[in-house]
Amino acid sequence: MPTPLTRRVLDPRQDTAALKALTHPLRIRLLGLLRQHGPATASELAERTGESSASTSYHLRVLAKYAFIAEAEHRDGRERRWRSVHDVTSWSNAAMTDSPETRAFVDAARRAQLEHLERSLAAHLADTGAGRLGPEWTEPSGFTDLVLRLTPESLTELWDTFHRTALELAARDEGDARGAQVVLFAAGLPVSGEEEA
Repeated sequence: MPTPLTRRVLDPRQDTAALKALTHPLRIRLLGLLRQHGPATASELAERTGESSASTSYHLRVLAKYAFIAEAEHRDGRERRWRSVHDVTSWSNAAMTDSPETRAFVDAARRAQLEHLERSLAAHLADTGAGRLGPEWTEPSGFTDLVLRLTPESLTELWDTFHRTALELAARDEGDARGAQVVLFAAGLPVSGEEEA
């Protein structure tokens, strides 16, 4: 049985301040880094992001205020370590169409995901070029840009299948020494099919 992801579902009626806090691109990135790499200090995150420690420290405190992150176990008493409280932050897309603020949040979150994709691709290419990944990763790595005709129900089923299968495979491979962190991106974006003028 796959380990379920811990999930925080944001409600635009109750979580307006948390949504606003999470529209800041650096905060989205810091939360993502804590989820991807585990607990870290403001200084470690400053090094990863190219920001100042003061800036990352401030934004970490804002994330903590809205319960996205919490203090982690400290290695020593000198510097605070932070951890993500949840594996995933989600929301109802339908509920997020109600106001300009919630639509801005979804837009900021999606742009941050695209930036994460760009950074992940750059890291993958650098790792491949430097020989840090073995040849067994060459064939399964990549992108797809399938264009399918689906109903809303089928797209929902595809998402459910994708998430369930990903968790099952991650649970199966958890103890395998050959495993590596894999960043998965998926998009299901219906389009009208009509070209813009």
